[in-house]
Amino acid sequence: MSELGLGEVINDLRKKIYDIKLDLDQLGGPIQDMPELITSANLLRSNEHLTKVSEKQSELISAYEQYSNSLEDITKTIFGIQNDLKNLLKEQSKLISDGKSKVSTPKKKKISKRKPSKK
Repeated sequence: MSELGLGEVINDLRKKIYDIKLDLDQLGGPIQDMPELITSANLLRSNEHLTKVSEKQSELISAYEQYSNSLEDITKTIFGIQNDLKNLLKEQSKLISDGKSKVSTPKKKKISKRKPSKK
């Protein structure tokens, strides 16, 4: 494998995705209007909430993109290894079949048994 650290990168990204999702869940739903505040104050609070949610969603998308790219790198590496192994097996099979055809089993010579001589 060309990069052994890819597993660590994926684990780090998985943790980052989990943390961002947790942050998003903690933000909760939209903030309810408070009747004692004027409309513009309620709109400001709502806007702040939406801004935080938007930032976290952008972070989440970025983390998923990095995670996806890391998985693609690992997949390419695995397919490369698979291809190398397939080629190696083909070469070994060819060597084995070539070796069998070159080494022929010696033919047995017929040994004639002597007949006992009559005296």
